[in-house]
Parts: sequence; structure tokens; C-alpha cells
Amino acid sequence: MNNAEHLANVMVTAFIDAVERGVDLVPVVADSTSTAKIAPFVKKFPERLVNVGIAEQTLVGAAAGLALAGKIAVTCNAAPFLIARANEQVKVDICYNNTNVKLFGLNAGASYGPLASTHHAIDDISVLRGFGNIEIFAPATPRECRQIIDYALEHIGPVYIRMDGKALPEFHDEAWRFTPGAVNVLRDGNDIALVAMGSTVHEAVEAADRLARQGIAATVISLPSIRPLDRQALSQSLGGIKYVISVEEHNINGGVGSIVAEVLAEYGHGAQLKRLGIKDGEYAIAADRRDMRAWHGIDADGVERQALSLIGD
Repeated sequence: MNNAEHLANVMVTAFIDAVERGVDLVPVVADSTSTAKIAPFVKKFPERLVNVGIAEQTLVGAAAGLALAGKIAVTCNAAPFLIARANEQVKVDICYNNTNVKLFGLNAGASYGPLASTHHAIDDISVLRGFGNIEIFAPATPRECRQIIDYALEHIGPVYIRMDGKALPEFHDEAWRFTPGAVNVLRDGNDIALVAMGSTVHEAVEAADRLARQGIAATVISLPSIRPLDRQALSQSLGGIKYVISVEEHNINGGVGSIVAEVLAEYGHGAQLKRLGIKDGEYAIAADRRDMRAWHGIDADGVERQALSLIGD
């Protein structure tokens, strides 16, 4: 079940299907039509696109206004600029006022690679976890992405969807269904648990397969739903496991690593946790994704190496 697909293409198809079934959807972009791969939507519905130019605060304010007028407003632009440049507008116009806007953070994490820290979004989850009234999702596959979007368009209230900037393969079968808050256990094992979000789930799965060939059984947990999150289910999935590794293309503070640490502490687990991501006080290096992940130890090699180190200590 490979079927790799760029999540922005999944997003645009979902938008087209939504309008065709009667959803009053209006995408808002900040001169980000190519980033959003929105051309097929514009071709079918040219009157529905709002382009405010390179003005992210205006983008968020306009989306809030459209939502107050009864539209389903969706913002489509690069995650670093959405979260950093329009931070106050997201906080006040969207979250505090609980407007029905769906924020799509495109090319999140270090998707932009060599463009470096100005274009990397390695703090978006931590920022938005500090805001109220907003649901937060991070799909790892095309099927997760499509079902999260369909849910978001039906949900009344703010939503942030963290979108990876590369084509991602599929590992769910056609029967899989997204449930807000659910914890996805992709592999079962008692020796170690690997918990990841978004595209790094694939690194965790590959690392688990390698560990299995060495006689080490790893549980692999994907968290596409950051808020809401069934913390009790996550606690149960980690129960009885001595070692846990979190993996994310995000700062280790405020993302999946922090969530796992919170759950382990709140439910009284005695597991040893290693958080893999961009280290505290650091930026992601300016490099293509393979080299960047290898440098920060968040590729399959790094996860495997850390697991062997933990179990061997």
C-alpha cells in the first residue's frame, strides 16, 4: 500500500469535492497559490478564491470575516508564515473568538530544507497547543489527510492541520477510519514504544521493522490527532513498556515528545523516555530532508540507533 501522494493535492481534491456537494467553502491564500497547489480548484471555481497577497495577518483576518459571514473559510499558506507572521491574528481573530476557520499549515516542519530557519515550522504545534478553542491535527498519510479534512469541514470551530511538504506513502487500508482523538497503534511490541506524528511516523515504522529483524518487538504509535487526544488510550498503549522514544520533525518542546512526557507522568508510568526531534535551543539545519533528519537523528537510522542504545543500557 505505497501510493505516495502530496498532501496538498489531497487537500485541493477535498476542497473541490466539498464545493460540489454544496459546502460554501472559500480558500484564502497569501500569494501562495503554487504552495497550495490550488490551480485545479481555481479552474473549476475561480470566483471562490481570495488572494490577499503577501500579507499573512490580512489573510487570517479576512478568513475570520468570511467565517463570520457564514462561509467555510480555509487558509492555505506555508506553516512558518501562518504561525509566526499572523500569530496574534490566529490567537485573537480565530482562536479567542472561536471563528469557523480551518488553518492549513503547508510545508510544515523542515519541508523547505535548504531555505533554513526562516522557512522551517518546528514550533507550530507548541504555539497552537498554547491557544484555546482550536483542534490540531497532523496527518501522516494521504488517507489520514483526506479524512481529517472532511472532518474539519464538518466541524464547527477553528482547526489547524499540519501538512507535510513531500509526497507521503499510505499504510492504512481502505477500511481505516479517522476518529478525532484516537491513538493509532500501527505495530505491537513489548520491548520499546515509538511514538510519532506526521511524516516521521514512516521513520518509526521503518525503524520498528529493522528492530524486529533483530528480535526486538516495538510498539509504533501514530498521533494524527494532537487535540483532541485520548490520553487514557495513549497511556494504555504505553502500559508495561520500559522504554519510549518520541519522534517528530518539530522542536522536542511542546510537540509529541512533550505530550508523551505529560502522559507518562500524569498516569504514573515508570518508563524511560527519549525525545527525538530538534533539540532544545536549536534550529533545524539547512539541508535536504534526508541529510537534515540524519543530522538530528530523526530518520529510521537514528531511531533504530537510539532504541538499541536504550535497550542495551
